[in-house]
Amino acid sequence: MSKFVLTNVRLFTGGADLTGASNKVEVTTKIEEKESTNYASQGYKELLGGLASAEIQGDGQWEAGDPGLIDDAAWAQLGGVGAWSVGPAGAAVGSLAYLTKGLRCDYKLGDAVGEVAPWTSSGKSSWPLARGQFAHPPGTARTATGTGTGLNLGAVALGKRMYAALHVLSVAGTTPSITARVESSVDNTFASPTTRLTFSAANAAGGEILRTDGTAITHTWWRVAWTITGTGPSFLFASTLGIW
Repeated sequence: MSKFVLTNVRLFTGGADLTGASNKVEVTTKIEEKESTNYASQGYKELLGGLASAEIQGDGQWEAGDPGLIDDAAWAQLGGVGAWSVGPAGAAVGSLAYLTKGLRCDYKLGDAVGEVAPWTSSGKSSWPLARGQFAHPPGTARTATGTGTGLNLGAVALGKRMYAALHVLSVAGTTPSITARVESSVDNTFASPTTRLTFSAANAAGGEILRTDGTAITHTWWRVAWTITGTGPSFLFASTLGIW
C-alpha cells in the first residue's frame, strides 16, 4: 500500500457507521516504558516493555435521532465495551483494518455560536489492537444464507489469537435473524472449512467482537459466513478480521 491522502476513512463502533459524521479519526497504540537501569547498563538507560494499550478517537459533525447516529450511539455505549473497527482507506473486502474491543469512556459535544455542532469521542482498548482486513463490506445487503470472500491472513501461532468484529448496521424484514461465523481453511477452496468463532444471533443493529483461545491454528485462509432466517430479511453489516 503506497502513500495516500486520507479521504475515505471508515469508522464503525457497535452498530453505528460513523463515517459520514467523522472528519478526523486517530488510532494509537503504545507500550509502557519501564526503566530497569543498573550499574551494568554502561551509562545508558535500560528499558523493558510494560503494559500495552490502544485508543481509537474520532471527531466530526454531531447528529442525533437514530441508533446509528453519534449522539444516540455514544450515550448507549458510554461506560461499556464493544467492537470498534477502523479502515484508513475504505471498507472493501481485503482493505486494511484495525479492530479492538474498546471502552467508550468519553464523549464531548458543542462549540461556539455559529459553528457546525461537533463531537469528540474515543474507545480505549480492553483487548489488544489487531491489524487485519475487512472480511465483509458495509454496503452489500444480504438477504439469504451465504459466505464471504476468502482472505489469506495467515496461520495463528501458539499464544496468538484471531480477532473478529461484526457490526450489524441495519435490519429489515419480519422476524429477521442473522448468525455470523468465522471459518478457516487450508486453502482458498474452503472445501472443508472449520468454524472458529460464532457470533450471537442478531435481529437488530449492534456489534460484537470475538477471539480464539490462543491455540495454534495452521489454516491460513479465513472468511465470514452467515445464516439468515425470517420473512423478507435484509441485513447490512461490516466485519473485520485480524491476528494478534
